[in-house]
Amino acid sequence: MLSYRPGSTVAHRLDPRSKLLFQFGLAIAAVAHPTLPWLVGTTAFALCALAAARLSPLAVLRSYRIVLAVLALAPFVAGVALGPPWFRVDPALRSALHVGRILPVLLVSAAYLTSTPVRDTRAAVQRLIPGKPGQILGIGMALVVRLFPLVLADVREVRDAIHARGGEARPLWDRARLLAVRSLERTLDRSDRLSVALRARCFAWNPTLPPLAFDRRDYPVLAVGIALAVSPLVSV
Repeated sequence: MLSYRPGSTVAHRLDPRSKLLFQFGLAIAAVAHPTLPWLVGTTAFALCALAAARLSPLAVLRSYRIVLAVLALAPFVAGVALGPPWFRVDPALRSALHVGRILPVLLVSAAYLTSTPVRDTRAAVQRLIPGKPGQILGIGMALVVRLFPLVLADVREVRDAIHARGGEARPLWDRARLLAVRSLERTLDRSDRLSVALRARCFAWNPTLPPLAFDRRDYPVLAVGIALAVSPLVSV
């Protein structure tokens, strides 16, 4: 789910710069307004982004199930008390509201990743941020987008290998240690191979990037992104 899929959806036809600005604006609005109406509003925008990319919300949530499971612990931990009544509802609800702000950002990110080629992302970043900082940030984003799905696949392979060798009989902490160590070893090995591959292919800091051009369909997305980005200033 967290990788580019060729297609002809509305999201695929948008300029990556407008999609990046929309993500940026939505993230600012979600973090700056920790209220239920704003949470509902940003989630509605995120669902529209999924619809534009023709993604199923349930499928996206399944892809983020580990992240969501970790986030779901925050309200429980916030509500636990060391004395009677042992669990406080108000802190748990406040924590759930703050954690919920991350959900629309994750949904929009999934729509972007599946509808935008890595080269287009790098081109958009380097055009928005000129000079060496833009080149470094563009390369970093491109490498993260390419490698993150591979790292997740390595973690799954290590987990399956542990289970195939009877690892379920081991204590939980021992399985967690093995998973972390083996996954880190694979990640470091993959980074070494990536370094060799970049040198072998004469890695260039400023290659010829794909041309980008705004279309009429991009302007409403840009307007919404800018409005979301400046919403904290308007609300003050």
